[in-house]
Amino acid sequence: MSEQREQSLVRAVGGTYFPLALVARMPYAMMVVGVLTLVVAGRDSLALGGLNSAMVGIGAATCGPLLGAAVDRFGQRRVLLVISVASSAALGAMAWVVYSPLPDAAVLAVAFLVGATAPQIAPLSRSRLVAIISACIAPARRVRVLDSTMAYESAADEIVFIVGPVVAGVLAVAIDPWAPVVAAAALTLVFVSAFALHPSAESAQAAAGRTPAAGSVRELARPGVVVIVVGILGVGLFFGSMLTSLTAFMGDHGRPEEAGLVYAAMGVGSAALALGVALFPAGFTSAARWLVFGGVMLVGALALPGVSSVTGMVLALLVVGLGIGPTLVTQYGLGARRSPVGRSATVMTMLGSAVILGQSLASAITGNVAERWGTEAALVLPAVAALVVVVAGVVNARIGEHSAPVTASPERATATAGR
Repeated sequence: MSEQREQSLVRAVGGTYFPLALVARMPYAMMVVGVLTLVVAGRDSLALGGLNSAMVGIGAATCGPLLGAAVDRFGQRRVLLVISVASSAALGAMAWVVYSPLPDAAVLAVAFLVGATAPQIAPLSRSRLVAIISACIAPARRVRVLDSTMAYESAADEIVFIVGPVVAGVLAVAIDPWAPVVAAAALTLVFVSAFALHPSAESAQAAAGRTPAAGSVRELARPGVVVIVVGILGVGLFFGSMLTSLTAFMGDHGRPEEAGLVYAAMGVGSAALALGVALFPAGFTSAARWLVFGGVMLVGALALPGVSSVTGMVLALLVVGLGIGPTLVTQYGLGARRSPVGRSATVMTMLGSAVILGQSLASAITGNVAERWGTEAALVLPAVAALVVVVAGVVNARIGEHSAPVTASPERATATAGR
């Protein structure tokens, strides 16, 4: 995005928007690891901790799209104000129930509520920006601005999902295992509420009000949308299997506490190349980008079982990271362009839910594989996840670059044709 384009979008959303949206994502990034740390410490069970992390993901995946549908109907402001209070209460209940005499089933139920009430600021930020771009950016520049915005959003996700677990770990060590969950509750109440009250929420709702009537729910099951959900689920599976197998790998090397630092190598490369997606030529289509960078993920992942040193693992993760960032940007960009009219928040929350569901389920599965069959077997699973991403990319290419819902507005049709 050129400086002029960037300034026009910043003027449209306000100078405080991007810092606020960045901090408001933090609770979501802290939830899974915070719940895991709390349950393992409070109930003295790694298996129960992993199961609770998976329940957070299941709750988010089950209720995230419902949250998006509510936003599409009632607007972000009202829905987020309610959900910020509900999420803070669920996190507070989690900090209490783990140390209570209640059975493990109660802990699992509260973990589900933590995921179900997760605000999912990242997909809602994307939805908000898509609506504002559609209303405020000239059609000739809309596709490039959209790609640049999705690139920034993906880089912001990478930063938060690196910093969030680190902050959670520091709080757990410095204060107590309940501290990350309580901190996430406080951040949610303050910053998610501030995000809801930001003027850009009204701007996005006004822009949405000028579009035709919302498309039917059936359009969310169109192949062009479903294939993106499957592809981004593969990325979530990769995140979960990679972090868990890496933890086992670092444990074998006697340095399990450094797993987060080594994992960050993947995030650095991912965020850096994600920001560069906007500079790719128009001829490098979304379908081609998905295949190329999904292939980079797969090649890097295939090398993991053969890595024997920490240095080799860092190098492999750097390669993998170069594929992840552009793949996510491409998938979210396609999701924005293929969303049925009036269903942008629903689609974006579907994608966000798919990531956390994949991450949570893969973490539980990979931990079990590592325990039963060892680290080398666990390190095969990231390649399986990357293969899901590539296969979905192949299906996406066959569906067609210009796949879009039949109810797409003229503006969205223009944007789609531009790619």
